Amino acid sequence: MGEDRPAATGDDHWCERWQAVAKQSGGVGGHSVDSAYWGALGGPAGRISQCFHLLAALAPLGRGRGVAGGVAGLPCATGCEGNTAVAGVISGCELRTRQRGGDAVGATKRGKGTKWMVVVDGQGLPLGSQLTSASPGEVTLAEATLDAIQAQSQPQRVIADRAYDSDPFRQALADRGIELICPHRINRKRAKTQDGRKLRRYRRRWKIERTFAWLGNFRRLVIRYERHVLMYASFFHLACCLILVRWL
Repeated sequence: MGEDRPAATGDDHWCERWQAVAKQSGGVGGHSVDSAYWGALGGPAGRISQCFHLLAALAPLGRGRGVAGGVAGLPCATGCEGNTAVAGVISGCELRTRQRGGDAVGATKRGKGTKWMVVVDGQGLPLGSQLTSASPGEVTLAEATLDAIQAQSQPQRVIADRAYDSDPFRQALADRGIELICPHRINRKRAKTQDGRKLRRYRRRWKIERTFAWLGNFRRLVIRYERHVLMYASFFHLACCLILVRWL
């Protein structure tokens, strides 16, 4: 019922773009201005080092006519740190800092990501879904996911893996008239309550794994790039609609 998807940070995306540009142009300031334009600029343009302050590098351009003399004279030393510096080190790709994270993004053992909670029918077609942070346990999110299903589509039985083995969760589903078919945990200390004869239906659980594989075929969902979960949920619901249309 649950699946974790990693979330990408914006810094990695911009770093790759700046590194690609640096390879093509040989680095920032790797080309000097042609001699035909020296008269208009008042002198040849100097080579800008990658670790050189951008404002201080404008001084050679204004030597003849004072174009950037005042700009280069700002009270900010080369390589200084502060709000007035455009960039301390170009190669670090830290052109503008921003807060990382996003809506419904949580930490797991495999990194930060968003959890897919999906309920499917006997054919593996999505009936309801929920996108939440990947940090909480799946058993704590199962009831909210079942609430996403319409009242007339409430299931009689729910087949889940060992992660949903919880006596309070079994009782909560029983109060709603739903039977939970779930094997017990290996380290369970309480007495077993699951009937072994009904566990024969557990072999049909592969259908939910197949549904996750169908959703994984949509590359836009494999890694979450959106900061707001509403945008990511839009792509997720569109993928569920396409799965239903393909089945027709």
